[in-house]
Amino acid sequence: MELRGLARTLQSWSSIREGRQLHVAFLKTGILNSSLPVANRLLQLYSRRGHLRDASHLFDEMPHTNSFSWNTLVQAHLNSGHTHTSLHLFNAMPHKTLFSWNMVVSAFAKSGHLQLAHSLFDAMPSKNHLVWNSLIHGYSRHGHPGKALFLFKSMNSDPQQMMFRDAFVLATALGACADLLALSCGKQVHARVFVDGLGLELDRVLCSSLINLYGKCGDLDSAARIASSVREVDEFSLSALVSGYANAGRMREARRVFDSKVDPCAVLWNSIISGYVSNGGEMEAVTLFGTMLRNGVRGDVSTVANILSAGGGLLVVELIKQMHAYACKSGVTHDVVIASALLDAYSKCQIPCEACKLFSELKAYDTILLNTMITVYSNCGRIEDAKWVFNSMPSKTLISWNSILVGLTQNACPSEALDLFCQMNRMDLKMDKFSFASVISACASKSSLELGEQVFGKAITIGLEPDQIISTSLVDFYCKCGFVEIGRKVFDGMIKTDEVSWNTMLMGYATNGFGIEALTLFSEMRYGGVRPSAITFTAVLSACDHSGLVEEGRNLFHTMKHTYNISPRIEHYSCMVDLFARSGCFEEAMDLIEEMPFQADANVWLSVLRGCIAHGNKTIGKMAAEQVIRLDPENAGAYIQLSNILASSGDWEGSALVREMMRDMHVQKIPGCSWADC
Repeated sequence: MELRGLARTLQSWSSIREGRQLHVAFLKTGILNSSLPVANRLLQLYSRRGHLRDASHLFDEMPHTNSFSWNTLVQAHLNSGHTHTSLHLFNAMPHKTLFSWNMVVSAFAKSGHLQLAHSLFDAMPSKNHLVWNSLIHGYSRHGHPGKALFLFKSMNSDPQQMMFRDAFVLATALGACADLLALSCGKQVHARVFVDGLGLELDRVLCSSLINLYGKCGDLDSAARIASSVREVDEFSLSALVSGYANAGRMREARRVFDSKVDPCAVLWNSIISGYVSNGGEMEAVTLFGTMLRNGVRGDVSTVANILSAGGGLLVVELIKQMHAYACKSGVTHDVVIASALLDAYSKCQIPCEACKLFSELKAYDTILLNTMITVYSNCGRIEDAKWVFNSMPSKTLISWNSILVGLTQNACPSEALDLFCQMNRMDLKMDKFSFASVISACASKSSLELGEQVFGKAITIGLEPDQIISTSLVDFYCKCGFVEIGRKVFDGMIKTDEVSWNTMLMGYATNGFGIEALTLFSEMRYGGVRPSAITFTAVLSACDHSGLVEEGRNLFHTMKHTYNISPRIEHYSCMVDLFARSGCFEEAMDLIEEMPFQADANVWLSVLRGCIAHGNKTIGKMAAEQVIRLDPENAGAYIQLSNILASSGDWEGSALVREMMRDMHVQKIPGCSWADC
């Protein structure tokens, strides 16, 4: 009797050791063979503690079993992820109860084995609301909202099954409609809420789902009306409303809803912070994050990801490093969402070394993270590493293919980019405007007019309209092939233009020597309300340089600094030094080099050297050549020019020494070559 009393307390025990001791005692006394409830309690103990071997041995020893015994063992294997074993046991069950069916269908639906769950669902002799909920929710949760709605429709078309439609099923259906942006369908489900008598007093789940539906679909008036119709709106519903306003760009209303809550939870904080980040209010997002921490609300993965996105948008390196430290303290650094956000932020702030270091420390990856890393490696010139990441990916999305296409084009591998595009075509992969824009850029790098036009023709054939992205690539393509007039026609035909489009056309004029046209276009850009960027000024200064427009270049350089408050970078100084040197204004060129906030590189001194050779300035030319040799010891041209300058000045011995130094250092002159695409 004492052992039987102990058996009744087995469920509350946590020690497997004591359970095994009782197991032995039950066997010796014969209780195990004579009492099914005792055996089931012991089986339950092993199962709940995850000791499947002990549970299986006990099950095999039991002379009698019932549905409870079978369900306990099947549940244990389901919880441990043993799909095949649990299915085998389920099929072997002599008597399957409704609980048994619900258990396996729900478990397989939750774990993503949807086809298996659905086949078992169809085989059920009878169904209840639990199994309908499980399967519909499984489809919705695992990215199949259309199938979830189809199942919901099937449920409603059967009068016998309609009775199982409850608030949870309706909320799941509303969520599926929101994912599909199917407002009309969502309104029909909303009507079902009233038909079923659930609309008079909406519960928290239904209220949140309805607000989320109308918010995502842009019907914010309906979302606000639902929020005002309930006595007390919970924070999840308010969060859905804030997100809806934010998605529509109505941050004033979003902030009003947020401020209406006295003590908002982390979910509500995340919604408003995310709204500001997505609407260009990164500084306000960072300020809110500080307020959130001061109020004692702990940030989660979503919070950290949002602030990292804000830091990347603001290009504030210190903020990103602080958030990296915060993520480390919170223990979420290895979360793939946080890792992806960190990689992206470091990449945007042009700190690829930190991104690469973080990537080397990660133990888990997903496709989004690997796509980000392809871009990081490509942006810092490590194209072989980018290719390795791409080739080692277990599953690739279109973004993966587009990322490596862009990387190959950026890193002077146009032939490989074209080969990859042909591979995509052979695999019949669905390509988008980004795919074609990258390949057109690759054709531009090869100056292959015929191939580029064939690629564009393919884009039109599959139904891609020449939108802003493809048209901008076409402008770049035609300009690089030397057909500037055609590039300008494409540019003029664009319905919508942005800074990138203008910059592309400006650079096309610059590289082809159309200085006056570039300046005229720059004026049109400013009058059109498009704010010039640092890249814009690189293009127009380059145009002035190639066309010898000294005064215009001088004025633009002043405008960039004082009108637009853009700090000149090395490329802007290089353009101006080259412009002055080409025009023989060596004093201004040298003054500008002295004024630069960073050391002049070899390219800057090469510009001075070329100008000196053209204008016969041997003194400055000698100094410029010496600087080039110091900064770039393998530059053969600098040695030759210095030798020629010394020889023309009568210093034959110095000229011979330079030639001898060139031979000793194994610096060889690169032979000239030319090619034409016939």
